Amino acid sequence: METDSLPPPPEQSPTSTVDAAELRAKLDQLEQQVADYKLLIADFENARRRQLQDAERQRKYAQEPLARDLLTGIDNLERAVEAALTSGDSAELVKGVKATLALFLDILKRHGVQRIEAVAGKPFDPSIHEAVMEQPTNDHPPGSIVQVVQPGFTLHDRLLRPAHVVVAAEPPAGE
Repeated sequence: METDSLPPPPEQSPTSTVDAAELRAKLDQLEQQVADYKLLIADFENARRRQLQDAERQRKYAQEPLARDLLTGIDNLERAVEAALTSGDSAELVKGVKATLALFLDILKRHGVQRIEAVAGKPFDPSIHEAVMEQPTNDHPPGSIVQVVQPGFTLHDRLLRPAHVVVAAEPPAGE
Protein backbone atom coordinates (compact mmCIF):
# COMPACT_ATOMS: atom_id res chain seq x y z
CA MET A 1 0.00 0.00 0.00
CA GLU A 2 1.18 3.27 -0.81
CA THR A 3 -0.23 5.14 2.07
CA ASP A 4 3.16 6.52 2.73
CA SER A 5 2.90 8.66 -0.36
CA LEU A 6 -0.28 10.50 0.77
CA PRO A 7 0.27 13.86 2.32
CA PRO A 8 -0.52 14.15 6.00
CA PRO A 9 -3.99 15.56 6.88
CA PRO A 10 -4.13 19.34 7.06
CA GLU A 11 -3.86 20.69 10.52
CA GLN A 12 -5.50 23.88 11.73
CA SER A 13 -2.97 26.54 11.26
CA PRO A 14 -2.92 29.68 13.43
CA THR A 15 -3.72 31.75 10.34
CA SER A 16 -7.09 30.04 9.85
CA THR A 17 -8.26 31.04 13.34
CA VAL A 18 -7.12 34.60 12.68
CA ASP A 19 -9.05 34.58 9.41
CA ALA A 20 -12.20 33.42 11.26
CA ALA A 21 -11.79 36.18 13.86
CA GLU A 22 -11.30 38.76 11.11
CA LEU A 23 -14.35 37.48 9.29
CA ARG A 24 -16.40 37.61 12.51
CA ALA A 25 -15.27 41.19 13.16
CA LYS A 26 -16.12 42.16 9.56
CA LEU A 27 -19.54 40.48 9.89
CA ASP A 28 -20.22 42.35 13.16
CA GLN A 29 -19.21 45.61 11.48
CA LEU A 30 -21.56 44.93 8.53
CA GLU A 31 -24.41 44.02 10.88
CA GLN A 32 -23.88 47.32 12.73
CA GLN A 33 -23.95 49.20 9.43
CA VAL A 34 -27.22 47.48 8.50
CA ALA A 35 -28.69 48.43 11.88
CA ASP A 36 -27.52 52.04 11.38
CA TYR A 37 -29.11 52.14 7.91
CA LYS A 38 -32.37 50.77 9.32
CA LEU A 39 -32.38 53.58 11.90
CA LEU A 40 -31.72 56.14 9.17
CA ILE A 41 -34.59 54.76 7.10
CA ALA A 42 -36.92 54.84 10.12
CA ASP A 43 -35.88 58.44 10.89
CA PHE A 44 -36.49 59.40 7.27
CA GLU A 45 -39.94 57.78 7.28
CA ASN A 46 -40.86 59.54 10.53
CA ALA A 47 -39.69 62.90 9.14
CA ARG A 48 -41.66 62.31 5.93
CA ARG A 49 -44.78 61.41 7.92
CA ARG A 50 -44.41 64.54 10.10
CA GLN A 51 -43.94 66.68 7.00
CA LEU A 52 -47.11 65.25 5.44
CA GLN A 53 -49.03 65.87 8.68
CA ASP A 54 -47.73 69.45 8.84
CA ALA A 55 -48.72 70.06 5.23
CA GLU A 56 -52.20 68.67 5.89
CA ARG A 57 -52.56 70.84 9.00
CA GLN A 58 -51.45 73.94 7.05
CA ARG A 59 -53.94 73.17 4.29
CA LYS A 60 -56.73 72.52 6.77
CA TYR A 61 -56.23 75.80 8.66
CA ALA A 62 -55.01 78.02 5.80
CA GLN A 63 -58.22 80.08 5.80
CA GLU A 64 -58.01 80.86 9.54
CA PRO A 65 -56.81 84.49 9.15
CA LEU A 66 -59.54 85.24 6.60
CA ALA A 67 -62.21 83.61 8.77
CA ARG A 68 -61.09 85.64 11.82
CA ASP A 69 -61.26 88.85 9.79
CA LEU A 70 -64.74 88.06 8.50
CA LEU A 71 -66.11 87.50 12.02
CA THR A 72 -66.03 91.26 12.73
CA GLY A 73 -68.15 91.95 9.66
CA ILE A 74 -70.57 89.21 10.67
CA ASP A 75 -70.82 90.70 14.17
CA ASN A 76 -71.68 94.09 12.64
CA LEU A 77 -74.35 92.56 10.40
CA GLU A 78 -75.88 90.81 13.41
CA ARG A 79 -75.86 94.08 15.37
CA ALA A 80 -77.55 95.86 12.47
CA VAL A 81 -80.30 93.24 12.30
CA GLU A 82 -80.76 93.33 16.10
CA ALA A 83 -80.92 97.15 16.14
CA ALA A 84 -83.44 97.20 13.31
CA LEU A 85 -85.63 94.60 15.01
CA THR A 86 -85.39 96.41 18.35
CA SER A 87 -86.48 99.67 16.71
CA GLY A 88 -89.40 97.87 15.11
CA ASP A 89 -88.07 98.26 11.58
CA SER A 90 -88.73 95.15 9.49
CA ALA A 91 -88.34 96.73 6.10
CA GLU A 92 -86.78 95.21 3.04
CA LEU A 93 -83.35 96.49 4.08
CA VAL A 94 -83.45 94.32 7.21
CA LYS A 95 -84.44 91.33 5.11
CA GLY A 96 -81.50 92.01 2.80
CA VAL A 97 -79.07 92.31 5.69
CA LYS A 98 -80.41 89.04 7.17
CA ALA A 99 -79.98 87.32 3.81
CA THR A 100 -76.42 88.66 3.50
CA LEU A 101 -75.63 87.49 7.03
CA ALA A 102 -77.05 84.03 6.31
CA LEU A 103 -74.99 83.87 3.10
CA PHE A 104 -71.76 84.72 4.94
CA LEU A 105 -72.47 82.15 7.66
CA ASP A 106 -73.24 79.50 5.04
CA ILE A 107 -70.00 80.23 3.15
CA LEU A 108 -67.99 80.00 6.36
CA LYS A 109 -69.74 76.75 7.28
CA ARG A 110 -68.78 75.21 3.93
CA HIS A 111 -65.15 76.01 4.77
CA GLY A 112 -65.26 74.41 8.22
CA VAL A 113 -66.23 77.42 10.35
CA GLN A 114 -68.97 76.59 12.85
CA ARG A 115 -70.80 78.82 15.31
CA ILE A 116 -70.42 77.70 18.93
CA GLU A 117 -73.84 76.96 20.33
CA ALA A 118 -73.93 79.01 23.50
CA VAL A 119 -77.45 79.10 24.92
CA ALA A 120 -78.80 80.59 28.12
CA GLY A 121 -79.13 77.92 30.78
CA LYS A 122 -76.37 75.65 29.43
CA PRO A 123 -73.24 75.12 31.55
CA PHE A 124 -70.29 77.47 31.09
CA ASP A 125 -67.36 75.70 29.36
CA PRO A 126 -64.07 77.62 29.65
CA SER A 127 -62.64 75.78 26.64
CA ILE A 128 -65.16 77.43 24.28
CA HIS A 129 -66.68 80.27 26.34
CA GLU A 130 -65.17 83.41 27.78
CA ALA A 131 -66.96 84.89 30.80
CA VAL A 132 -67.17 88.65 30.39
CA MET A 133 -69.28 89.13 33.49
CA GLU A 134 -70.97 87.29 36.35
CA GLN A 135 -74.58 88.09 37.14
CA PRO A 136 -76.37 87.02 40.30
CA THR A 137 -79.65 85.39 39.32
CA ASN A 138 -82.26 82.94 40.49
CA ASP A 139 -83.30 82.17 36.90
CA HIS A 140 -80.28 79.99 36.07
CA PRO A 141 -78.07 77.69 38.15
CA PRO A 142 -74.67 79.12 39.14
CA GLY A 143 -72.01 78.46 36.50
CA SER A 144 -74.48 78.43 33.62
CA ILE A 145 -74.83 80.90 30.78
CA VAL A 146 -77.23 83.78 31.34
CA GLN A 147 -76.66 85.69 28.11
CA VAL A 148 -74.51 85.46 24.98
CA VAL A 149 -72.78 88.78 24.35
CA GLN A 150 -70.87 87.69 21.26
CA PRO A 151 -71.03 84.33 19.48
CA GLY A 152 -67.95 82.16 19.25
CA PHE A 153 -66.67 80.18 16.28
CA THR A 154 -64.47 77.17 15.57
CA LEU A 155 -62.53 76.24 12.45
CA HIS A 156 -62.74 72.46 12.16
CA ASP A 157 -61.58 71.46 15.65
CA ARG A 158 -59.68 74.68 16.44
CA LEU A 159 -61.16 77.57 18.41
CA LEU A 160 -61.26 80.76 16.33
CA ARG A 161 -62.96 82.89 18.94
CA PRO A 162 -64.62 81.90 22.22
CA ALA A 163 -68.24 82.84 22.80
CA HIS A 164 -68.39 85.84 25.13
CA VAL A 165 -71.02 85.11 27.74
CA VAL A 166 -72.50 86.36 31.00
CA VAL A 167 -72.35 83.61 33.64
CA ALA A 168 -74.84 83.06 36.45
CA ALA A 169 -73.59 83.61 39.97
CA GLU A 170 -75.16 82.84 43.36
CA PRO A 171 -77.66 85.55 44.24
CA PRO A 172 -76.80 87.52 47.36
CA ALA A 173 -78.15 86.04 50.57
CA GLY A 174 -81.65 87.22 51.45
CA GLU A 175 -82.92 87.60 47.91
